Amino acid sequence: MVRRVAVVGASGHVGGLVSGALARAGHDVVAVSRAAGVDVHAGTGLDAALAGADVVVDVLSSAARTADDAVAFFGTTTRHLLAAGARAGVRHHVVLSVVGLERDRRVAHYAGKREQERLVESGPVPYSVVRATQFHDYPAMVADRALAAGVARVPPLLLQPVDAREVAQLLADVAGAEPLGGRVDIAGPRTEHLVDMARRTWAAQGRTDRVEPGPLDPSVAGDAMLAGPGARLGTVTFDEWLAADAVR
Repeated sequence: MVRRVAVVGASGHVGGLVSGALARAGHDVVAVSRAAGVDVHAGTGLDAALAGADVVVDVLSSAARTADDAVAFFGTTTRHLLAAGARAGVRHHVVLSVVGLERDRRVAHYAGKREQERLVESGPVPYSVVRATQFHDYPAMVADRALAAGVARVPPLLLQPVDAREVAQLLADVAGAEPLGGRVDIAGPRTEHLVDMARRTWAAQGRTDRVEPGPLDPSVAGDAMLAGPGARLGTVTFDEWLAADAVR
């Protein structure tokens, strides 16, 4: 069935991928972003953007550095989206979240996503939550934030990185189906080490800065950032992503 799908955060990387996957499936895609004249945080332009929409797919992200700021951002945007969706008669609210939220209480972004999930699960619109592990470019981003005097010290974590395009495809598939009323997890096909991934990404990009193991946060050690039983597994490995996409 063809649906009218409003993609919130459509101007971002994941939003663009989701929009493309939905369009290829024949759905009518509505871009919801500031570039399209909609401010989700302020709640302006939402009623017009969601008019006639069957489904909302929320892939908004935040650069909030504190848990309070992340909770405020995701709480505000989610409340606005759910209220506008209810007024518009939206029948399915799909949100992108993160695998392992309940295992780590220290990451600011996770605090915001927990609040987002809570609001969606108790909200007025039937919902689906798609939880994904970290994308392949995540280790280099961590290293960039940690870089000082030519050295980035990052925690020696075990990840199960997933390709963003496969996550986008799953979001599009879920949006085209009936609401789950629950969650589905997606992860990459194999485990990788954060330090090694960051080193290899920088090497592929021609970076000469060093990546060294840093302090380990026990809250994200071991299997804390890995998908559990029942998760859907992608097929694109980090090696394949590194060869094709790391220097783009």
